[in-house]
Amino acid sequence: MAELARTAVIIPALNEALRIREVVEGALACTPHVIVIDDGSTDGTVAAIADLPITLIQHATRRGKGEGLRSGFRAALALDIDGVVSMDGDGQHLASDVPRLVAAADRFPNDIIIGARLKKRAQQPIHRRLANEFGDWGIAWATGYRIADTQSGQRYYPRAVCEIADVAGEGFVFEADILIQAARRLGMGCVSVPIESRYAGDGLAGQFRRSHFRPLTDLYRITSHVVGRVWTYGRVIPRYIEARRSRPRIFDPGPATLPEPVTPVLEGRTA
Repeated sequence: MAELARTAVIIPALNEALRIREVVEGALACTPHVIVIDDGSTDGTVAAIADLPITLIQHATRRGKGEGLRSGFRAALALDIDGVVSMDGDGQHLASDVPRLVAAADRFPNDIIIGARLKKRAQQPIHRRLANEFGDWGIAWATGYRIADTQSGQRYYPRAVCEIADVAGEGFVFEADILIQAARRLGMGCVSVPIESRYAGDGLAGQFRRSHFRPLTDLYRITSHVVGRVWTYGRVIPRYIEARRSRPRIFDPGPATLPEPVTPVLEGRTA
């Protein structure tokens, strides 16, 4: 896929020695433009990928995922690329889904593409699922349309989104605000591509480190920020009605290895 050569993959990493090498090697199989942002790791994260042909950005101390993504965007914008795929460094995102997200981006160039954890959702811990659904509800109010899995960290951002200079928030709040800013300032929508939910569980214990996401603390911060955005922009009730009347847009391009393009399946708002 020619579009992959014009895509950068950015991987924020904090103490990811357990899985980071396989994540990076998988990304390199998709594109030569792989950027890892080490956010002050104190384990062997950097040593595990020291010999790989990547761009490595190191934060001397922990600065949070939001700042990691900002650093990755700045590095990616120096390249001749059309967009960026973000992935977590803990192995929960499959590099094999990167071509699927890029294929969706080629089909919908004016949208953010989200790898939505819609497959094997039974593996997702119930507290995470409830937190995700609550976050989806709040962000829909701020953007004006519903999105499947607003909390997923595997996304394709068009170059124009990466160029937004003043996205607010730290940590996971940044990932919420960038959806809102892209909708409000660029008129962009979101299309979700179904991916697997991958969490420690039966047969998977010990394969993933404990998530950095803290459901109560981080969800409170995200919700507070989103509510502030809603009130700032105004039209609170009409915007809520608009959002509830919409449906998430879902597109499944099929397996990345299909030799011929498949007929797209699109639900929800008109592209």
